[in-house]
Amino acid sequence: MSPSQPGVLVTTDWLADHLSAPDVRVVDARHYMPGDPADPAADSAREHIPGAVFFDIDAIADPRAALPHTMPSETLFSARVRDLGLGDGCHVVVYDHVGGACAAARVWWMFRVFGHAEVSVLDGGLPKWRAEGRPLDDRPPHPSRRHFTPRVQAHLLADAEAVARHLRDGTAQVVDARAAERFRGEVPEPHPVAHVGHMPGALNAPYADLRVGPHNELASADDIRARLTEAGVDLTRPVVASCGSGVTACYTALALARIGRPDVGVYDGSWAEWGNRDDLPVTL
Repeated sequence: MSPSQPGVLVTTDWLADHLSAPDVRVVDARHYMPGDPADPAADSAREHIPGAVFFDIDAIADPRAALPHTMPSETLFSARVRDLGLGDGCHVVVYDHVGGACAAARVWWMFRVFGHAEVSVLDGGLPKWRAEGRPLDDRPPHPSRRHFTPRVQAHLLADAEAVARHLRDGTAQVVDARAAERFRGEVPEPHPVAHVGHMPGALNAPYADLRVGPHNELASADDIRARLTEAGVDLTRPVVASCGSGVTACYTALALARIGRPDVGVYDGSWAEWGNRDDLPVTL
């Protein structure tokens, strides 16, 4: 990555050097799992990278959906990010409190679904930024409204019917990013479901295996290739990523984008949907 050309990831050094650049916008996307009593919006307000706006994946979502943080319409997404000052002509840098998996990669993917390719994840996120003694702020940001032009990239978004078809016809590999115990149905799911286990034919490549170091940075390209190959993924074939509710699957998509596969789709409903439908096959 050239210092002046951000890629899928940016380093803390890059962001520190570009924090005041007129075309760079910083987004705090921290998100907590069900049962965690902490308030991500309040935590972001108390401590954020200077200028960062808070992006709530549960609020910028389809209000009619029964599933958590379902992708919104292009109209709703455009309106909400415009109000956050995120739009045409700016490069969006997204971070969270765990290095990128919850939910910086999800927000990165959402922008890409709506055609905004100028988006990166801060590698190591807030933990690395804080550990390096870089500036933090408690002042509320005051973004100027910015136009956002949606250009939907439908191939990056998969629904249950598409996933079932891929599994039946072998047209794409389904890679499940959940922990192995959840994949095997040995532990409860964070989101309430009728069935535990996994989709017949899905491959298990836990997202946590793609992180390294004390700040959970994304593994190197070589390590990503090795770990996904070990999980049975053929890196030459199409991939759709799934997880519990469509968040950590985006981390798998981020990892694949790092190794030159930006075309990976994400099953938005993931197990929160599949595990609640009696018409879809489940195995342990």
